[in-house]
Amino acid sequence: MGMIQGVQIDLISAERLERLTAMEKIRLILDDVMEGNIVVLEKGLAPDEQSKLIEITMREITPDGFSGIEMETYPVKDVPDGFFSRLFGGKRSETRLTVIGPANQLKTIKKEKDLISAWVSSR
Repeated sequence: MGMIQGVQIDLISAERLERLTAMEKIRLILDDVMEGNIVVLEKGLAPDEQSKLIEITMREITPDGFSGIEMETYPVKDVPDGFFSRLFGGKRSETRLTVIGPANQLKTIKKEKDLISAWVSSR
């Protein structure tokens, strides 16, 4: 039986992500993407987790190997984030579905408030 050709896509639930620390999330995502997989998060990362993911990714890039990541997140919902909404407990906007993959395999074609179109090449 021959080897299956193509790209693996891992869909990670919000429940699984909530059980992990920030560093565990980052390692899970980065290890997966470094193997050439596309990762789709049901619930996006917090802004500080996104920053840390990018920072660690930059350290792992090598000239002949890992080329970095491409990451797209739906734009956050337009939720008033002013003084009064914070004062009266208005919910802050959260990131939503996020798609992450190897930079040399995943290219965003179109991004709208409710649609991300991406092109994925096999290795």
